[in-house]
Amino acid sequence: MDDSRPRFLDDVTVELVKHSASDSDVLWAARVSTAGEQSIEEINKDPERSKGLINFLMRDRHGTPFEHNSMTFLVKAPIFVFREFQRHRVGWCLAGDSEITLVSEKGHIRRRTIEELYRLWHHGVQDAVPRSGGGVTWHRKAGKWNAQVKRANQVHYLGLYEAREAAEQAVAAFRAANPTRRLRRLESVRRNHVRCYDETTLLASRAKILDVMESGVKQLIRLTTASGETLRCSVDHAVLTPDGWRKAGELEAGDALMVGGTAPKPSEALIPPSLRRGIGVWTSMRRSRLIKESDTCYLCSGEFARDDLVLDHVVPVAADLLKALDEGNLMPACRSCHREKSDAEQALAKRGGKVSVAKSSLIVSIEEDGEEMTYDLAVEGPWHNFLANNVVVHNSYNEESGRYRELQPDFYVPGPERRLVQEGRPGKYVFVEGTEEQHKIATEAMETAYRRSYEAYQEMLEAGIAREVARAVLPVGLFSSMYATCNARSLMHFLSLRTKSEQAKVPSFPQREIEMVAERMEAAWAGLMPLTHAAFVTNGRVAP
Repeated sequence: MDDSRPRFLDDVTVELVKHSASDSDVLWAARVSTAGEQSIEEINKDPERSKGLINFLMRDRHGTPFEHNSMTFLVKAPIFVFREFQRHRVGWCLAGDSEITLVSEKGHIRRRTIEELYRLWHHGVQDAVPRSGGGVTWHRKAGKWNAQVKRANQVHYLGLYEAREAAEQAVAAFRAANPTRRLRRLESVRRNHVRCYDETTLLASRAKILDVMESGVKQLIRLTTASGETLRCSVDHAVLTPDGWRKAGELEAGDALMVGGTAPKPSEALIPPSLRRGIGVWTSMRRSRLIKESDTCYLCSGEFARDDLVLDHVVPVAADLLKALDEGNLMPACRSCHREKSDAEQALAKRGGKVSVAKSSLIVSIEEDGEEMTYDLAVEGPWHNFLANNVVVHNSYNEESGRYRELQPDFYVPGPERRLVQEGRPGKYVFVEGTEEQHKIATEAMETAYRRSYEAYQEMLEAGIAREVARAVLPVGLFSSMYATCNARSLMHFLSLRTKSEQAKVPSFPQREIEMVAERMEAAWAGLMPLTHAAFVTNGRVAP
């Protein structure tokens, strides 16, 4: 079978790959406040009492006991489903006062709290230019200074004054008492980029913000490092450590996490010429062993013969001399890419100075830090990380990347049961069954477009064009895969918005394809936590 031949699918796949979730998690968390260390024995005394407690917590919206669990799903669905899924980042949350490091295109740094980013992103900001006009003018006939303000097309005369300063004070006092600033959405906020880090080299980079989410009131912990960083986040939030990503709640005092730092930029003054030559000889001696007769350039992903490839230090020698003789830091690169990368490193070398890198810092304390509204960011790949209070943190959504692997030709077409026709006006519409002719037109049009786009994608790859460029021709109907991690409370929020049910107190009108994902996630969760799921349904499918 030809693997490059498009395949057309009308269903999604959801697999529960790992979990730590049961109804007892809710009961322990709820009863620890009254039973303390005896809370575990308490749950076995009266099963019906346990069922009643969960229903009480759900009904009266005591949400935090439903957060002491974790589920990770592997989802395979069309890309347009993930664009909807991205709006529901689940489980991993930061305190509103967490400072996010923003980086301009020229490398200028500024910081905003994540709560401020959320407000600017969704609600706009006040225009800096007031609507009121007027001011202070000289009244020649009276020989005095005239103070007046025009506001909302009405002129307010504030009197004549001997001194100009007095007239200006009158105008300032009027404007202070009658603010007239315009509320607008500042579009430039939506173009902000965050400081992120290459998880291979630990060098700093930029990533575009895709969304800013309010994640609800959560229980927080406070992590304090030896270098002075303080991160306030939920226990599920992932932070980068020297050993990879770990949840904040799994860390202990004495563990290390990665924080923002600096290191010397590549500089010729740092490495003597004789040592540089020696490193070059050592590297060339490993060329025949580390480069295959036909191999791939790790920078552009092109295929080349050994004679057209050289060994490149992934982390530049001047950035980390300890990696100069590390074979794990050597990768095949075509001569063109190697020259371009070396030129860029030499340009930095002439300037010297510092470069931003991620460095480790020991945790000196971890303590509970109350409950409050929390937030999260969605950032562009490939790394999906950002700096919060100078600590490298992650988000809860990882999708496969078209930059690093060839995307497979699996495409979505609606099944015969998919309703195709929309009737009614926006906000008050329904979908109804389509005719056989409409299904035929939709299916044929999609399959034709999919074949053409994937052929173009393959042509570009065969011509040596980078995957991240070639993928631009692929449609949103292409299937992708992602891991999504959540707890029961965040999953209930997702289900209340992305499933349609007659039992729901608040009606929802989700797109059918994301509802298919939600239904499968709900089925897996109901098997793990049947009492919690039953209480969710009984209480109108409203998350606590």
